[in-house]
Amino acid sequence: MKGSRKSEGGTRKLRDRRPKIVIGITGSSGAVYALDFLRKCDADKYLIVSSWGKVLLRDELKMGEKDLKTYVKRWFSDSDLTASMASGSNRFDAMVILPASTSTIGKIASGIGDTLITRAAQVCLKERYKLIICVRETPMSTLALEQCARLSGYGAVIMPISPPLYFVPETVAEYVGGFTEKVLGQLGLGTAKGWRAEDFT
Repeated sequence: MKGSRKSEGGTRKLRDRRPKIVIGITGSSGAVYALDFLRKCDADKYLIVSSWGKVLLRDELKMGEKDLKTYVKRWFSDSDLTASMASGSNRFDAMVILPASTSTIGKIASGIGDTLITRAAQVCLKERYKLIICVRETPMSTLALEQCARLSGYGAVIMPISPPLYFVPETVAEYVGGFTEKVLGQLGLGTAKGWRAEDFT
C-alpha cells in the first residue's frame, strides 16, 4: 500500500507540472500558424528558429525572432548544438516543428542532426518523445511523401497544415486557429470541439 501511494503521488506530481514543449520554426510558408500556436500553447515553450525561419517571419509577419520572446520561456540559436535539448539526458515532453520545410523533414528522416532543430528531432525519435511535424507543402514529391511515411513509422506525427472547415470559419484567424487547435489536441492541451462532438458525449 505504501509503495502504491508513493507511485500515485509521483504520477500526480508529473501531471501537475507544466509540460516542456520545444518549438521549431523553419523556412516553409506558414508563419502565421507558428505565431498562433505560440500564443495559445499553455506550456513552458523553448523556441528555435532556423535561418530561413527568420526570413519567413520577416517576409510574412514583418516580425523578428526577438518579437516572439514574449510567448516563450527561452529561445535558442539553431546553430547551438550545446543547448540542453540537443541531449537526451535532458527530458522534455514534445517537439513541434511548425511550419516544417521538406528540407528539414528530409534531414530528420535521414538521421541528420546538423542544426539544433534537426538534432532535437533526433533526440525525440531516439528517446520516444512526441514529435509533431507540420508540413506546409503542396503538391508533395514522391520523395517527400516517402520521407514523411518513414518518419511516421519511426513514431513522429505528420500533420499537413490543413485546417478543418466543418465549423465554418468566418475569419482568417478562425481558419488558422482551426489547425493550431488540432496541434494542441495532439499535445493534450486543446479545447476545440470535434465534428458533431455533441453526438459523442
